[in-house]
Amino acid sequence: MSNLNKALLIGRLTKDPEMRYTPSGTAVTNFSIATNRWSTGPDGEKKEFTDYHNIVAYNAGRRNLAEIVAQYTRKGALVYIEGRIQTRSWEGQDGQKRRTTEIIANDVQFLDSRSSGPTDGAPARSRPAATDDIPAPDEAPRDVDPDEIPF
Repeated sequence: MSNLNKALLIGRLTKDPEMRYTPSGTAVTNFSIATNRWSTGPDGEKKEFTDYHNIVAYNAGRRNLAEIVAQYTRKGALVYIEGRIQTRSWEGQDGQKRRTTEIIANDVQFLDSRSSGPTDGAPARSRPAATDDIPAPDEAPRDVDPDEIPF
């Protein structure tokens, strides 16, 4: 039997990404996104729920994913994330055991149009493709309506 650990998300950044470097000099960018989902409650009324996801992007080999994400995204940006789910544990300074679940990004695609910039009024920036093999779309995609998702 084979195993599969894959996450696909489309959401908006909840804050500006934070880039740092490991002791060996590898760039790592942390950010979080919010995704929305719809469900029908016990009263039959349709309600929207928001989930928050912690994302980690590393520079790996020739791919400067961490640096590209840190440079070209800002709070409110719409992104597509492809990666794997990872849970890690550690002991805090207070002696309490801590756990976090993150998405380790293999690919990040910027879905906002080229002409739209960050939502905080900062100037718009041109955006590169976050991967070597996937070009940026020529036309801006529209926001995803949860009713149109086939699953």
